[in-house]
Amino acid sequence: MSVKRVGILTGGGDVPGLNSVIKSVVYRGSEIGCEVVGIRRGWEGLTHVNLDDPVSRARYVLPLDRGNTRTIDRTGGTFLHTTRTNPSKMKKVPDSLRGVSFPSSQATKDGKTSTVYDLTSQVIKNLEKLQIEYLIAIGGDDTLSYAAKLDQAGFKVVAIPKTMDNDVRNTEYCIGFSTAITRATEAIGRQRTTVGSHERIGVFRIFGRDAGYTALYTAYVTSTRCCIPEYRFDLQKLIDLLLTDKKNTPSNYALVILSEGAEWEGYQLRETGEADAYGHKKKANVGEDLSDEIKKRTGEETIVSDLTYDLRSGTPDFVDKMVASTFAGMAMGCIERGEHGVMMAICGGCYAAAPIPDPKLGPRKVDIETMYNTERYRPNYENKIGLPIFLTRA
Repeated sequence: MSVKRVGILTGGGDVPGLNSVIKSVVYRGSEIGCEVVGIRRGWEGLTHVNLDDPVSRARYVLPLDRGNTRTIDRTGGTFLHTTRTNPSKMKKVPDSLRGVSFPSSQATKDGKTSTVYDLTSQVIKNLEKLQIEYLIAIGGDDTLSYAAKLDQAGFKVVAIPKTMDNDVRNTEYCIGFSTAITRATEAIGRQRTTVGSHERIGVFRIFGRDAGYTALYTAYVTSTRCCIPEYRFDLQKLIDLLLTDKKNTPSNYALVILSEGAEWEGYQLRETGEADAYGHKKKANVGEDLSDEIKKRTGEETIVSDLTYDLRSGTPDFVDKMVASTFAGMAMGCIERGEHGVMMAICGGCYAAAPIPDPKLGPRKVDIETMYNTERYRPNYENKIGLPIFLTRA
């Protein structure tokens, strides 16, 4: 193998399974004589590091070996830590790069215009100075959008998809999704007792800014109603369905799962705070807003539960450990063969190397026609013969 040094980083939100990727890459690298260098704090590690400063270098660059990665797959989170940095749209040039000229452009958000800087040239410079020949980037659609840009700029990148939203294009599965569904199912199972004991309507908010996979699949295995970003629902119709569920349930309660980006007709989800490096603001809790409407229209008591950050905490389940380790081995195989600009994926239920998604296409969305019952606000359970295990094709 001609490649002697590979870099690896994790960007965006953490999910269970990331450490399994990191460890497997390191172990495979040691078997084929390839050194692996961890870049800490995602893309920030390649924009903010000052390689001439030992303190900065120690903060952002971590040589990886079997010793310091031996047990990391036993826990969740990311051993390399993470940020939501976007090197192509930096609001501020790091202090260590003052006086260096970078391409800039004007970005407008909420009527405010600001200057953003593209530090791709510095990212490549730092990678080359570290003698890294390939970079493995692990992330969701935001992190991988920059991975695609970096590869197009001439630096060899291999991508691995992770996100609890499961909305990265060109793959049917992203690391973290199975654990998120498992955790959500367990939480709803536990909270049924409380919701039922008080004869209330339980409203569960779950991840899914742009796509409803997490809410839909959780509803699929918990037999509950769900509302997703891809389909604006009729508020009164949903309330009527929940009241019917409550009446027909021996314990006199009902449940509904909402994606964080779900909206009903005539309602627009509120956003709060400043936008992150990829233009996303935090969304207000649609569960609280739905709860208020239910109380106002029916007088029924509700319980609102926010199933978000708890789903990304702790150890990964079997599926995420297996897929993570497999994606890692596949990525190293691609590097051995000299391939780049590819993302490890599951397509048609089989492992595959797919192109890194085109950022212009945005996130993958739920196919309403085949996957969602718009009359009942439930998953569609019909016509599954012949589909891959995750019930959708990339």
